[in-house]
Amino acid sequence: MATSKQPAATPATMLYTRLKRIGKGAYGSVYKGINNKTKQIVAIKVLNLDTEEDDVDDIQNEIALLTQLTHAKSQNITPYYGSILNDTKLWIIMYYAAGGSIRTIMKAGNIEERYLAVIVREVLLALSYLHNNHIIHRDIKAANILLTAEGNVQLCDFGVAGQTTVNSLKRNTFVGTPYWMAPEVIREGSSYDYKADMWSLGITVFEMASGNPPLANIDPMRAIIMIPKSRPPRLPDNFSASIREFVDLCLCEEPNERPSADDLMKTKFIKGSSKVSKITLKELITRYEQWKKQNQNTRRNSVASDDLSGRYYRYL
Repeated sequence: MATSKQPAATPATMLYTRLKRIGKGAYGSVYKGINNKTKQIVAIKVLNLDTEEDDVDDIQNEIALLTQLTHAKSQNITPYYGSILNDTKLWIIMYYAAGGSIRTIMKAGNIEERYLAVIVREVLLALSYLHNNHIIHRDIKAANILLTAEGNVQLCDFGVAGQTTVNSLKRNTFVGTPYWMAPEVIREGSSYDYKADMWSLGITVFEMASGNPPLANIDPMRAIIMIPKSRPPRLPDNFSASIREFVDLCLCEEPNERPSADDLMKTKFIKGSSKVSKITLKELITRYEQWKKQNQNTRRNSVASDDLSGRYYRYL
């Protein structure tokens, strides 16, 4: 299963040195690491292969999808370098985004709209590429949006992404993180397409703007019951009309009426950021680093992931 150019017999620990844990994905933890030969800093996602057969199938699908995305040189998607077997574990080697996840950066405070518009603009470019290639991400949330040291935005964690075909654009697997899941994904017997990602994007904008997704204060299984039965959430009036319009468009109850990523690029919220450089996002990284120094002894800063966004479900 090793797809690295290195010989399969070469121990992963000789090729890479694993450092501190920096996050958690759908099927395993993510660590900062070093390529022992080139000294390049990388991210290492460690997955346990000694698990259910369905999980191993999903891991194989993720590798195949990452390989496809890397070869396509897709925009704003975390580059994949290869994978290496390490006993019963698989090390997936990825680009290291030094700025961290948006969810982590939010620990320093909610993100202002002028930054949000740039982040969302860049995520839309990634989603446009994925959807045009019949790929549904299925786990859009702030924890899966990364910033590089240069302020570039990268969409990551394709552990539950779904590949569709021209002849079959629908999926029916119950998968994702509860608070961000679209109603049609949850409804029993229902099928869905890439428009489910647009709902999740709307929830993610709500999350980034207000600090948490809707229903975050209740149990995730209770949220799963409530989402299909409730009216779509709305941002309060203290936010601008343009961001509220954007969220409302994403959170349309009828999937067929939800705009695509390309459509959303034409909204006032996104067009207003057209002349704003991605470099401005480095200010968010600086703010977080200053916050981290002031709070370096606090327990919640020990791991750069969030319990709320780490609650992942595959089957109801």
